[in-house]
Amino acid sequence: MESKTFKVPNIGCNGCVRTIQTEVAQVPGVKSVKADLPTKMVTVTWEGGVTWDAVKAKLIEIDYAPEESAA
Repeated sequence: MESKTFKVPNIGCNGCVRTIQTEVAQVPGVKSVKADLPTKMVTVTWEGGVTWDAVKAKLIEIDYAPEESAA
């Protein structure tokens, strides 16, 4: 199982959090999605054939593009 934690700068309300958690959870292979309003951080855990690129594509599709960190 893989996971990634990243910042989504345009999380602005609890509706944003719900949208991210609901939409990303629908990507086949995604096991959990946790978005946090105060920190604007999201953690996604997945397994199977899904890749980070698929998760990232869904986030971009719903207008919550992840901020890529240098680390």
